[in-house]
Amino acid sequence: MEKKKKIYNVGDEIPKSLLLPLGLQHTFAMFGASVLVPILFGIDPGIVLLMNGIGTLLFIFVTKAKAPAYLGSSFAFLAPGLAIIKSQGFEYAQGAFVVVGLLGCLLAYIIYKFGTDWIDIVLPPAAMGAVVALIGFELASNTISGGAIGANIMTDTVSSTDWLVFLVTLMTAILGSIMFKGFFSTIPILIAIIVGYIVAYFSGQVDLTPVREANFFTLPHFQMAKFSSEAIFAMLPVLLVITSEHISHQVVTSNIVGNDLLKDPGLHRSIFADNFSTALSGLIGGVPTTTYGENIGVMAITGVYSVKVIGVAAVISILMAFIGPLSALISTIPGNVIGGVTFLLYGMIGSSGIRLLVDQKVDYSKSDNLILTSVVFIAGLSGLSIKFGSIQLQGMVLSSVVAIILSLLIYIIKKAGLSNLE
Repeated sequence: MEKKKKIYNVGDEIPKSLLLPLGLQHTFAMFGASVLVPILFGIDPGIVLLMNGIGTLLFIFVTKAKAPAYLGSSFAFLAPGLAIIKSQGFEYAQGAFVVVGLLGCLLAYIIYKFGTDWIDIVLPPAAMGAVVALIGFELASNTISGGAIGANIMTDTVSSTDWLVFLVTLMTAILGSIMFKGFFSTIPILIAIIVGYIVAYFSGQVDLTPVREANFFTLPHFQMAKFSSEAIFAMLPVLLVITSEHISHQVVTSNIVGNDLLKDPGLHRSIFADNFSTALSGLIGGVPTTTYGENIGVMAITGVYSVKVIGVAAVISILMAFIGPLSALISTIPGNVIGGVTFLLYGMIGSSGIRLLVDQKVDYSKSDNLILTSVVFIAGLSGLSIKFGSIQLQGMVLSSVVAIILSLLIYIIKKAGLSNLE
């Protein structure tokens, strides 16, 4: 009989020799996407790495070390944030981040008082599974296109070397996840990145100049938030988006670790920690944070769910904010290496959504379930974009809003006795 790969559960003790490589694996997984947000906002990535690490440690503390999650930079705030920066400056975008985060903390209190039964109404399994799947499917294009975190293998200038690095990284991740045993079975993503990096280095795709020129000690750029009603109102709709995203992430993580995190430690704890981290980060110069799909994918592939490992990754992120050569070294990882591993990671997230639909035994002979999943998928994958002022809804963001509205409509129709299923 084939021996199952050993799994380290959420609270398990991890051998000290494994903590650093396992933590680095999570750091590499989140790095590309997390530093892309401050680059787009035109701010210091160091303050973001610092607040990502602090936010993750805060999340672990608030959730009583029961919910493994890494908090990276949120993309949900990009469109309104860029609009606010253009008209008023980043300090006022920070103020809007703070207010949305505090309102999210208020929502956490409401959830604490009234429970989570409403989730099955606003996001029933037929909608939730589709939204979770879209977290991975929407990110799929980033694996082969798109600047800092893509492999750029779809451009006209792509070379055979670009393909080689991408495919070597991807195949190392795939074969390692299937074939590695013992110690190596827990770090297939880290090994894939190292192998891809070595191939890229000897192919002339790695420039170590930033590492040589980096100051050993750097200080992140802190600045206090400023507040304006215009910026705050422009940012408010994002609260709906990040709430549905957070719930989706907690649901898929629950499926992976085999424990309902919405009940233990509770959605109120995780959503409070997530939003308080956003408020704290925005207050002193960072960007909003969110639980990261890349790190969820790492857990799904490796079978290592330990919160201690996530904590080590958080400490590494904090150190990177102050140690220049460390962050510079990771920033030299070529896009086609990151693309190779995310090609697998994002697919695992999408598959987790499909798994949720299967595990919940969603009955597609019922027209309401069929319609919910179908419309949510098409809303997220069709390229449809709806704009309200400075708020642009598209992709998973749009599908989350559509899922909630359509689910509520179907619930009302059923309650009114107007459904043909009654």
